[in-house]
Amino acid sequence: MQDLSVGYGAVQSRYHEEKRTVLGKDIGPLISAQEMSRCINCTRCVRFGQEIGGIMELGQAFRGEHAEIMSFVAGAVESEISGNMIDLCPVGALTSKPFRYKARAWELSRRRSVSAHDSLGSNLAVQTKNNQVLRVLPIENEDINECWLSDRDRFAYTGLNSEERLTKPMVKQDGRWQEVEWPVALDYVANGLRQIADGAGAEQVGALATGNSTVEELYLLQKLMRGLGSNNVDFRLRQSDFSADSKQAGAPWLGMSVADIGKADRLLIVGSFLRKDHPLLAARIRQAVKRGMQVSIIHAADDDLLMRVAHKAIVAPDAMVDALAQVAKALAAKQADGIAGSLASGERVAILLGNFAQQHPQAAQLLALAQQIAAAANGKFGFIGEAANSVGGYLARATPGADGLNANSMLAQPRKAYVLLNAEAELDCANPQQALAALGAADTVIVLSAYKHKALDYADVLLPIAPFTETSGTFVSAEGRVQSFKGAVKPLGEARPAWKVLRVLGNLLEIDGFDFDTSEAVRDQALSGIDATSLSNAISDIVEEPLTPAAGLQRVADVPIYATDAIVRRAPPLQATADATAPRAWMNAEEMGKLGIDSGVEVRVSQDRGSVTLVAALDNSLPKGVVRVAAGHAATAALGAMFGTISVERA
Repeated sequence: MQDLSVGYGAVQSRYHEEKRTVLGKDIGPLISAQEMSRCINCTRCVRFGQEIGGIMELGQAFRGEHAEIMSFVAGAVESEISGNMIDLCPVGALTSKPFRYKARAWELSRRRSVSAHDSLGSNLAVQTKNNQVLRVLPIENEDINECWLSDRDRFAYTGLNSEERLTKPMVKQDGRWQEVEWPVALDYVANGLRQIADGAGAEQVGALATGNSTVEELYLLQKLMRGLGSNNVDFRLRQSDFSADSKQAGAPWLGMSVADIGKADRLLIVGSFLRKDHPLLAARIRQAVKRGMQVSIIHAADDDLLMRVAHKAIVAPDAMVDALAQVAKALAAKQADGIAGSLASGERVAILLGNFAQQHPQAAQLLALAQQIAAAANGKFGFIGEAANSVGGYLARATPGADGLNANSMLAQPRKAYVLLNAEAELDCANPQQALAALGAADTVIVLSAYKHKALDYADVLLPIAPFTETSGTFVSAEGRVQSFKGAVKPLGEARPAWKVLRVLGNLLEIDGFDFDTSEAVRDQALSGIDATSLSNAISDIVEEPLTPAAGLQRVADVPIYATDAIVRRAPPLQATADATAPRAWMNAEEMGKLGIDSGVEVRVSQDRGSVTLVAALDNSLPKGVVRVAAGHAATAALGAMFGTISVERA
């Protein structure tokens, strides 16, 4: 239309009146509001915050031709799903700040993909130009992410081309890192693994992966380990209780479809920082609450979910099992009050265990009680998985089985050799202190990673692998939905898809069954024999073991929304948000009074053999006897386990 207007339109405008101009505004690192003169005051962005996001961050001020959309008191927009306002804006007044001036829409190629950051399995369109990812948009799927996308899924791509990207194989020789060719690095790895397996024994080799790895990668990793003769393989790095491993009928999953959660009329959420762990699931539940759903919570923190909560029990971590047991007892006795009364009055009941519950030292007991409550209330129960492949990891058999060591045992009983896949041990493990000690003492540490990181201190070989946008693969979402995708761009530098690297290693080690030509062939073999019966939360013979009461303050550890995985941690726009600010030591006023400290002062936080200096902060919604200190962050990586006793004193 502009071209036609210039070519055939009038040379001079007949409009002589003063034109309306609106100055641009700074509303944060994700959304650009520099073109507000385009705004037609449709208030879609305002309504999105009120109706979907649950918090009104933008509003309309003034009247008539002076009306403007603005944030309150010149504040930033800080919702974890704020980027959807960009899609909703019909005139381009709100645009993506990271994408601004990068390309025109018609210059971009588009490839369907799947979110690699949480277990919902959101559908994405990855848009590229000149072999670089420049934008990520949602693909509508009513059964999963509807038409929305979380900011983590939308903006994490900015971490793909980080300066920390590993683009060439590296080997440490005489304490110095050297870049080498792929054949040299792979021979070095194969010889190292073979020597330890033949000498010290295959059980001295262990493999640790993250749940953000694809089914194909996890399947070939466990196949490689078992081909060597070791069952020490695990992807559940932040888990601390593995007592349910031999007592669970199948792969733990959501226990229902995502759509079914929105149809429930009673929901109990146990141990979940829901808004930050699973932003779009929180948005779906928020809409269900408006339709009459009653939500109840049992947790160790009382974060604002931006929705009406019917009942809640906010207790210290060591009291969570007892709190859930009280609900089960009240349901059995048909006592119609509190959480039990809410569940008993429902027709469609669901119980969901979040990340915190799965990482809890009594995770198996929480699961057994959830099963008991679901049976009593004639409802469903399940896990909201932590990572993109929390279910797929089980289906790919990337767990130790009866004869191997789980992630915790592999680090508590150090091995002579470790293979790490997509894992940054100091940030991705339940006990980073223990993990770094075990890796530091090993003879050989082989790291398959897209990035250079602290592994430079403890690894012997770094193999550059491709992130999800540069490889084909498969994720299995929390609801058991299998979704495959293709790479959107070519691997950066000499990086290679991890499944190809593992395939070559299998061939070099002369292990049978590594003759795959495509990732689809790996996927088909990995998921052969998998059906609906492979997913099961049913658990039996769990022995109730009381947790030893904490001698001092208990740690409540969340993993911040923008610290969950390697890509997100390197996304500059996300790291500039309020959610990515440095961790603090959060306590209620009573605990601060006992310690003689005030909010804003520096405190020394100690756990096991490590300590860090943080700023104390007040949160009166926390229960007595706890300190909330985030995990998965470089500022707290020197501390010990995510659950345990922690001490605080004035710095």
